[in-house]
Amino acid sequence: MKTKVQILREENHLTQTELAEKSGLSLRTIQRIEAGNILKGFTLKALAESFEVKPEDLILDADKIDSDIKRAKLINFSALSSLIIPFGNIIFPSILTYKSKEAKAKELGKNILMVQIIYTFILGTLMLVSPFIQKAFAIKFPLFLVFLVLLKALNVFIIFKNGLSLTQKSDLYIKLKYSIL
Repeated sequence: MKTKVQILREENHLTQTELAEKSGLSLRTIQRIEAGNILKGFTLKALAESFEVKPEDLILDADKIDSDIKRAKLINFSALSSLIIPFGNIIFPSILTYKSKEAKAKELGKNILMVQIIYTFILGTLMLVSPFIQKAFAIKFPLFLVFLVLLKALNVFIIFKNGLSLTQKSDLYIKLKYSIL
């Protein structure tokens, strides 16, 4: 999980070395802070001045972050409902995302939802064209079953990969660059 210092450093497009120089701290100190050491005293004040924020803004509320990530995981895994309920991968994540009060969980939920919408669009399109492809190539086996099984497996993979990434990095592994939601 990223520390507030690491998040601010990346937002300001600074390397650890550049932040060390700017704050007057050693590179090793910056590395320790980003590894999870607790900020206090002079170090806290120096970094707060470097980022032009209040010292208390550098101290993360771990419970809030855990809550956001847990909510995002719930939204992500609710997409598995499509294995039982048609369009469940859109319905349940939508409800959970828009009922969420946490900004980070809502942002992650929208990313999850966009991936699921695109997945559903591709699946639906393939289901519609599969009989035509099957007829054009004189395939005896129902082609829609192949598309259905492969795409369902791909969706399960995406959901589990994102769930693992949320646990390890507090961010999604598979997400879109731009969101329309």
